[in-house]
Amino acid sequence: MTERSRTFISYVVLILASLLSVFPLVWMIIASTNRTVDIIAGKLTFGTQLAVNYNNLIANQDIFRGFLNSVKYSVLQTAVSILICSLAGYGFEVYHDKVKDTLMAIILMSMMIPFVALMIPLFRMFSKAGLLNSTLGFILPSLSTPFLIMLFRSAARSFPSEMIEAARIDGLSEFMIFFRMFIPTMRSTFAAAVTVTFMNAWNNYIWPKVIMQDQKAQTLPMMISNLTSGYFTDYGALMLAVLITTLPTAVLFLSLQKNFAEGITGTVK
Repeated sequence: MTERSRTFISYVVLILASLLSVFPLVWMIIASTNRTVDIIAGKLTFGTQLAVNYNNLIANQDIFRGFLNSVKYSVLQTAVSILICSLAGYGFEVYHDKVKDTLMAIILMSMMIPFVALMIPLFRMFSKAGLLNSTLGFILPSLSTPFLIMLFRSAARSFPSEMIEAARIDGLSEFMIFFRMFIPTMRSTFAAAVTVTFMNAWNNYIWPKVIMQDQKAQTLPMMISNLTSGYFTDYGALMLAVLITTLPTAVLFLSLQKNFAEGITGTVK
């Protein structure tokens, strides 16, 4: 087989894989413009029911309030979680010793505990603390995650120690070194962490379903679940709600995709 033939086959495989990957999104966009009967029948062409589906959606769910709630919770959780986990990962590596290695091992072991095993004790604690239907109750269990701490610790390993020593000689405090040197140098890692954290917070369903019992505190994933309850499901409105929920995370990922791969591998630029 010639080099040109191998290149041709590679491009064909990549094109097919790309089409398969993007098909669910395309089908979701098409379905949001069709009636329920057309969606069930598998219609793959655009319809004229977008306005009808939108009116049905806002008539059943307060989609604007859900969108604002999702934005508020996700942005706040992402900002605070990135700050806490980046400081922790940086500290674990820069101030390295055996005690911190043992603590890091314990933190990583906690990843093996499924969240569903923690929900009941967490709910009891938060209920007694009066944190139901609150922003703090939403974000508190996810403010510090082993994955993010491990990600920032790995990134700190590639952060030149000579820069830290030079900064200390110049009189910079440890926090100034972190904020003025580490963060700008590791912007790709922070971009990857922001992407992962925001997507997890935005798509979170189980914990908000437990902690957010007030209708006014519900997020978009919870409202999507409400659309599937009952004896009849309006798939047109449902697909439109899923599309609205998907767009913010898609825009964020496309905006940061250049830095995402570099950030996951801890590349320093």
